[in-house]
Order: sequence, then C-alpha cells, then structure tokens
Amino acid sequence: MDYTVILHKADEGGYWVEVPVLPGCYSQGETVEETLANVKEAIQLYLGVLKSEGKAAPRDQEVVFKVSVDPRG
Repeated sequence: MDYTVILHKADEGGYWVEVPVLPGCYSQGETVEETLANVKEAIQLYLGVLKSEGKAAPRDQEVVFKVSVDPRG
C-alpha cells in the first residue's frame, strides 16, 4: 500500500515528515533517505495499532502536484 508523505526541512537541520491520511503520524531524520526509512517504520507501527483495535487501514486517495508560478506576475 502506498501513502503520500510530505517532507519538510527542519529549522534545526535534517528533515521531518508527515503522513496526511494518518493523523499524528510523523517522523524525522538527518537525511532524506533516513527520514523516509523512519516514516515507513512509523506507518507500519501506526497500521499495526489500527489493526489491533480492529480498525481498517485508511486508503490514501491524495494526489500531490507541485505548481510553478512566476513571482513577477
């Protein structure tokens, strides 16, 4: 199953990442690769908790696009 994650640069260095469809599911790391590996583990743990509570894993229906604009108008 695929989940949309949003990667942010942390002010103190490194990165942090959020999973919009899984409220409260966040992780961090020093590199992009480490951060993505960490969030994968966080997602697996989150889904494990949902399963133990008898809840279904949410389906991610988000589509993310990056849009470029000319700041001069």
